[in-house]
Amino acid sequence: MAVSAKLVKELRQRTGVGVMDCRNALEAADGDLDQAIEELRKNSVLKAARKAGRIAAQGLLGMRVAADGRRAALVEINAETDFAAQNDRFAAFVEAVLARAFDSGEDAPSLAAALAGKRQQLVQEIGENIALRRAATWFCEEGCIAGYLHNDRRKGALVELSGEDPALGRALAMHVTAHDPRPLAVEAGRLDPAAVAKERAVLAAQAAASGKPPAIVEKMVEGRIRKFLAEVSLVDQAFVKDANLKVGDLLRQSGLECRRFLRFEVGEGISVAQEDFAAEVAAQIQDAGRGSA
Repeated sequence: MAVSAKLVKELRQRTGVGVMDCRNALEAADGDLDQAIEELRKNSVLKAARKAGRIAAQGLLGMRVAADGRRAALVEINAETDFAAQNDRFAAFVEAVLARAFDSGEDAPSLAAALAGKRQQLVQEIGENIALRRAATWFCEEGCIAGYLHNDRRKGALVELSGEDPALGRALAMHVTAHDPRPLAVEAGRLDPAAVAKERAVLAAQAAASGKPPAIVEKMVEGRIRKFLAEVSLVDQAFVKDANLKVGDLLRQSGLECRRFLRFEVGEGISVAQEDFAAEVAAQIQDAGRGSA
């Protein structure tokens, strides 16, 4: 049956779905709005399933810290393009995930399961894969948690201190976010042994390539390991706001300890394949042609 523009507009207003999807759903439902919505819901699931395999390496972070510093949450939600990540609906989804994480303390898989319906609807509206990648909720009974989220919402960090000094906590969270190289542990003794062993193996191979005697190579490796440990240990790093002051000295001056920190950066560790954009557009045109045949 012929579908009026008024019906298409009404369905679009009720669902937020694109014009052509609305028209196709109404035609399949013979103009019945409720049935058309059901058709869109079915297609939404299918579209979400098809898009789920596409790499989502852009996105936004969400952060919330309680006024008393006793609770905080940090989440990462990914999309395929930065353009989609700037969509108001995407930002609203990030806030929905953040609010639930902050209130419930659920991990990423639990949050993803609880908000699967909202995610699928967003996939249909935006037309990209959306992934709830990471979520962390912190609690502390004494001391304080502070956070820093960069303006572009692509980098952020949480820090927990042994005492109540939110300003210092926020300054350290900014340091964790901005410092290069990024800190990997509060202090050298708390570094992951596997990470240290991996770095030692790389340094040993590099030193051995120099052709120097084994005793010299061993000294070279030990010296470079000490440098590596200092570079990635938070307390041994030069404070980003004062290069003459180490973070450890700053903490000692305050009489506080850093118990832990957490740093998120959107898309870190995700391998993104280089795609042929022209070929992708041609494939979409071809698919559209088949659908109208």
